[in-house]
Amino acid sequence: MKYLCLAYYDERAFEALPKAELDAIVSQCPRYDQDLRESGHLILQASLGPTRATMSLRPKGGRPAVTDGPFAETKEQVGGFFIIEARDLNEAIRVASKHPAAHLGERVGWGIEVRPIEGFEGRAD
Repeated sequence: MKYLCLAYYDERAFEALPKAELDAIVSQCPRYDQDLRESGHLILQASLGPTRATMSLRPKGGRPAVTDGPFAETKEQVGGFFIIEARDLNEAIRVASKHPAAHLGERVGWGIEVRPIEGFEGRAD
């Protein structure tokens, strides 16, 4: 089964970090990312742009209405995602725990939401 793992963070707190502190956190990420790749479960991984570059579409009057910002206003924003393959939710949690957001950045609200994907269609490249 495939699982979508949403990596959350507090964008304002993250952007307010002094450069040295940010660099210290980010420099630790490659080893966690490598563990995730080496597990053989990783299908796709990506970081997302800032919320100020985000647009949302909602139906209004039978047409898509476009607004600035993320779909939902929250304290924490989705900053990245990854898709993994796992036997069950317990294995998905174990695999997702290898992501940097499960270990680093507590001060900026990093965290991961693990959700089963009900349907998945991939593109063959």
